Amino acid sequence: MALAGKTVIITGGGKNLGALTANVLAPLGSPNFVLHYHSASDKSKTEEVAKELTKKYGSKAVIFQGALEKPKDVEALFKLAKDTFGKVDIAINNAGMVLKKPFAEITEEEYDVMFNVNSKGAFFFIQQAGKDLADGGKIVTILTSLLAAFTAFYSVYAGSKAPVEHFCRAAAKEFGPRGISVNNIAPGPMDTPFFYGQESPDSVAYNKSASMNGQLTDIKDIAPIVKFLITEGWWINGQTIFANGAYTTR
Repeated sequence: MALAGKTVIITGGGKNLGALTANVLAPLGSPNFVLHYHSASDKSKTEEVAKELTKKYGSKAVIFQGALEKPKDVEALFKLAKDTFGKVDIAINNAGMVLKKPFAEITEEEYDVMFNVNSKGAFFFIQQAGKDLADGGKIVTILTSLLAAFTAFYSVYAGSKAPVEHFCRAAAKEFGPRGISVNNIAPGPMDTPFFYGQESPDSVAYNKSASMNGQLTDIKDIAPIVKFLITEGWWINGQTIFANGAYTTR
């Protein structure tokens, strides 16, 4: 099958979209997985996902804790994949941090944290993937549809995600001769705890009203796009795909 014998790294692999993506990919030939998590509180969830992939699909899975804004941790993540499974074929980055706050109130520390997680971490993840992926590999980064939105309060969140589009385009050109594709997916506000933490009932209602069928983006509608990009959609390269139910466009 499509992913038989392949090794897949998924950051944020123990919950939400990361965990679902692993379960969507596992039936495609029981690939190997390296599931990353950031906080110690996510260790047990990530272990459960790894066990489920083995029990249900026969995949081999290991977990890794690290802060992806630290290049040494990114390097160690890929090294674990190579040492355990011999190679890396697919790298999917779900890692990110959100901040909703008035522009005038954002501190220098908050700015630095957001850019470290959302921009620096993504840069070095793509860089390391370019070094370590086997020829024909695939890189996918999850961004946000706020890159195309004309809105308030998300300046540093959207701003710290925006550079990844430029990273993606350059990497697609540089890694392309080896058959490695590099793409982004930009979902609308997703119906996960990641979204609700900074929203009010009124803003939740507005975000729902701005999308098709009056609903938030469902992770079940995003994971198949990840699957497509690393299988039949191999010819798509250097792109940001806005998947948001007409929430916004550009």
